[in-house]
Amino acid sequence: MEAPQVWGKRWQENTLPMARRYMEVACRKQSLVCLAADRSTMAGLNQLIDEVGQHIAALKTHVDLVDDWTADSWAAFCAKAEAADLIIFEDRKFADIGKISRNQMAGVYDIRSWSDLVTAHLISGPDIVDGLQAGWADVNRQGGVLLLAQMSSRGNLLNPQYTAQVVEKGKTHDGVFGFIGNGSRPDELRELRKTVGEAKMIWTPGVNLAVGDGEMGQRYGDPAQAINAGSDCIIVGSGIHMADNPSQQAAKYAEVSWHALLNR
Repeated sequence: MEAPQVWGKRWQENTLPMARRYMEVACRKQSLVCLAADRSTMAGLNQLIDEVGQHIAALKTHVDLVDDWTADSWAAFCAKAEAADLIIFEDRKFADIGKISRNQMAGVYDIRSWSDLVTAHLISGPDIVDGLQAGWADVNRQGGVLLLAQMSSRGNLLNPQYTAQVVEKGKTHDGVFGFIGNGSRPDELRELRKTVGEAKMIWTPGVNLAVGDGEMGQRYGDPAQAINAGSDCIIVGSGIHMADNPSQQAAKYAEVSWHALLNR
């Protein structure tokens, strides 16, 4: 099925090139799964692509958590991800002013040169989005910013008033790919979708086929319910990479997510 047919209003109204690219990848892979690649070695990260790459649409990384990182090994890893038709999503959670955020896109990790998406808090104001987009422009690349509107961890400080301000400022900014929502609470997610409208993506952590509480305050909701409530991508970590058979489990998440989108 073609992306415009599957995504409908989301395709029509979100013209950011990276958003269109994600929607096309999701259709090719028949998966709305982003794997949280929580591995601390390059070997572990490469193994994840080998095991589950065919079943996921995006790969969420934390580059600064890799113990044996080198520029060459990371470049090879990114090339492998690109060959597997994966969006590379660096979950950096930028939060500084625009100028500093632009500089942070460079630096030793040179995030601007390989990331397709990054996360950011809007606590410092909307100039942060301009700074991040300028970082990509500095190396003649395009990318998208996911603003944290909600979080799935217990006790977080992203209250409804803050969420409303993030959405108000973010949904009119061309550089904003979309928002991070709370996949563990479908009712809150449904309200977020109403506020966001049709033009921006919502990606959601906090989902697992095994619903309930996880480690360190994480909460999990049902992935199909999250997509029906308005999520456009489910971010899954331990539910896949800690499974006895990660490939088989990734395929299950892909199937559930794809059918939920078609039903929606």
